[in-house]
Amino acid sequence: MMRWIVWSLIVVVGVPAAAIGLLAASFEDRPALVRTVEVAPDQIERAKRLFAAHDPRKMPAGVLRTIAVSGPDLDLALNTVLSQQGGAGKLVLSSGALMVWVTIKAPANPFGAYWNIEAIARQTSGLPQFDQLRIGRVSVPGFVADWVLERMLLRLNESEAVGAAADVLQSVRFDDDFMQIEYRWRADLPDRLRSVLLPASDQASLRVYQERLADLTAGTSLPRQVSLASLLQPMFATASARSVQGDPVAENRAVLIVLAFYLNAQGLHALIPEARQWPRAAPRRVTLSGRSDFVLHFIISAAVAATAGTPLADAIGVYKEIEDSRRGSGFSFADIAADRAGTMFGQHATQSAASARALQDKLTAGLVEADFMPPARDLPEGLSEAEFKRRFGGLDAPAYQKLMQQIEQRLANLALYR
Repeated sequence: MMRWIVWSLIVVVGVPAAAIGLLAASFEDRPALVRTVEVAPDQIERAKRLFAAHDPRKMPAGVLRTIAVSGPDLDLALNTVLSQQGGAGKLVLSSGALMVWVTIKAPANPFGAYWNIEAIARQTSGLPQFDQLRIGRVSVPGFVADWVLERMLLRLNESEAVGAAADVLQSVRFDDDFMQIEYRWRADLPDRLRSVLLPASDQASLRVYQERLADLTAGTSLPRQVSLASLLQPMFATASARSVQGDPVAENRAVLIVLAFYLNAQGLHALIPEARQWPRAAPRRVTLSGRSDFVLHFIISAAVAATAGTPLADAIGVYKEIEDSRRGSGFSFADIAADRAGTMFGQHATQSAASARALQDKLTAGLVEADFMPPARDLPEGLSEAEFKRRFGGLDAPAYQKLMQQIEQRLANLALYR
């Protein structure tokens, strides 16, 4: 009888206590990994080439293809994604293995503020398998981690997004320089993923702002040439009203997406085919500081910052100017000022609920262009690659950095962000 009581106490008290102890040990008070995100223009160029080689719009169904992504680019992508949630990541490839370190900010709990994860996965003929997994102070045996991963994938496979990706993915291989992913394209994949990445609720929000923009541009009171401020103020007034019952970050992001597609003359149907049936915004020549090119720099950078993070938006802007210096209109510091202004706008619009509401309040109270776009007329423009290098040396040279600091100071003085 006493033995039965002892075993009962072990099961009833000991097992839950051990589970709680393991859970507590998986949390830590400090992040094991702290990194900043730095996207270089050459990484944007590689991503552009990679997309061109695997453009889904030109991909024949059923063909087996292999995409190779370098270790540094994978590391950057991982760290960029985690940084948006206040975390950090590091990824290293070796022959037949993948090593990952991840710090994730944990939700409020009594045990600790972070999950610090270390993992080593080895290449197999199928899915990679764990050689090592450590979460905080808890070491998880490889076979246990593999079993948990298998169960998770089976569960996730029931979702449309993961199921669609699983149908396409064939194999994953690691070497010292690249991860090679073999896949077989399916014609129905874009439609399957679109329903997940842009659920019906998000599409409904985009339609609201598309209809608002159509109303604004249809009115005879709006001249054919208008300032960007004339569109921002009423669009964000709508976002402010909808944020009373909704998420101000999501509302602001939807505004910027709609404006970006409109001003880039693409139309939302490029993102949502059903948008062909939505009300269309009438064409207007929209300007910023009297220039239509500044509008594109500003609003696209704002949309990228709102959806993909500030470092990516900054790098895209610099990359474009480098390309222009080689075979376009030339390197323009004025364009970079518009890029950076848009990036700052998108960041403040979506950084947090408080930041999003504060921006809405300032915009609806009334604003002029000088409140969100710095002076740029005196900044050098039209520089060829040779002229840029002669005058400013390069992206790391003191002359370039000095002028960039001046642009940043002008941005810091803008009324919208004070």
